[in-house]
Amino acid sequence: MKQAKWKALIADDEPAARRGVRQLLAAFPEFVVAGECRNGAEVLAALDNSSPDVVFLDIQMPGIDGFEVIKRRTVERMPAVVFLTAFDQFAIKAFETEALDYLVKPVSEMRFAATINRLLKRLQSSERVREETILVTTSRGATVLHLSEIDWIEAAGNYSQLWVGRRNYFLRESLQLLEKRVEQNGFIRAHRRALVRLDGVRELTRTRAGASIAVLSSGVRVPISRRRSASFTAALRQQAVGHD
Repeated sequence: MKQAKWKALIADDEPAARRGVRQLLAAFPEFVVAGECRNGAEVLAALDNSSPDVVFLDIQMPGIDGFEVIKRRTVERMPAVVFLTAFDQFAIKAFETEALDYLVKPVSEMRFAATINRLLKRLQSSERVREETILVTTSRGATVLHLSEIDWIEAAGNYSQLWVGRRNYFLRESLQLLEKRVEQNGFIRAHRRALVRLDGVRELTRTRAGASIAVLSSGVRVPISRRRSASFTAALRQQAVGHD
């Protein structure tokens, strides 16, 4: 069975419509439903909190409609958008927002499958060309860091401290925001103030008190909080299986 790789957000003020999309999406195990929204305000919040790869977006919702969501968020900061509506007169305006597709309810399984195929092509293409770098400023000017060379990231107030071996760089971005940028590249929370790149973990050990410690290739030891221990260990095992 394929593992879910992409996150979907379903936004519609009608529970039956949301349920219908969820049922159609169930045929595609590459996707997991990250959340459901009843109005535009909830969509804007969910876009920040769950960072979906696609949003199935109703146009006419109470308060903030689908078009206003995109206007406030901006096209550049939106995930792939598939409009779902009971009306066909908004199609031209929808594609002006660079929407991937425009589906008129009720949607057939065949029509939905065609949309998903287009969506997968876009997401897979975006993954291949994604620029996996971070630009940091140093006393000597700007430096480009590849995510694959960053061992771990530590919170430092409103900044994040990026560690490459024993060298460190400061980035003016909070750890919470940065986490959303790097989680697709193998970083995971070790504790409230640290992210660790799984590929850089040499071993997982325990203290005499039973606390977990991630020993990185650089020799740095990063403690794993009790709350994160199980998920961290599971992610590390999954990473090892993927490399076999």
